Amino acid sequence: MTTRGLLDKELDRLREFLVKMEDMVSTAIMGSVQALKERDVAAAEKIIENDEKINKLRYRVERLGVVAIATQQPMASDLRTIIAAMHIAIEMERMGDHAAGIANLVKEVAKEPLLKPLIDVPRMAVISCEMLHSAIQAFLSGDVAAAKETAKRDSEVDQLYDQVLRELLTYMIQDPKNIQRATILLWSAHGLERTADRVTNVCERVLFMETGKFKELR
Repeated sequence: MTTRGLLDKELDRLREFLVKMEDMVSTAIMGSVQALKERDVAAAEKIIENDEKINKLRYRVERLGVVAIATQQPMASDLRTIIAAMHIAIEMERMGDHAAGIANLVKEVAKEPLLKPLIDVPRMAVISCEMLHSAIQAFLSGDVAAAKETAKRDSEVDQLYDQVLRELLTYMIQDPKNIQRATILLWSAHGLERTADRVTNVCERVLFMETGKFKELR
């Protein structure tokens, strides 16, 4: 196989790993919020356990990227693609950490009802996962315009987070006994808000991959 053929094969493997990672992370995000909603400790523990699989996949991406750079000596766009893939894997691994963090909170709410029905938090999870899927598709196709449009949706998640924050602060002010349960929901929303921020970072890596330029999309 030619050097070009070997490099293309390794680039394809990187893309496959990122697609697999996206699926695992999205499953963790949606699963953690569902476990919180249902106060399902068993489901939460499974998400926490599976987080290690996401971590290992991140390291596989990084190792493959380093080996490809060392052995194939890629130039220009190929090199940027490998670097972008490695950074995207790191961002998704941290999204998985946020999901595991929400799952950990389930143990805190298992013994008593949630302070309020979850409405905005699940919506934040859905938007974050939609953003992640769009961002990975933009990476696969090298679509800068799609990456920029995806990053714009971060404001939707921010608005929902602000709404959750205001509502929970009201609960805490009305009755200090609500503080602990309100804080748990607030941390859950915060994890999702940070997840959307990390998807924006992924979009920025797509921009770098295609243009060679670093630019914040927030």
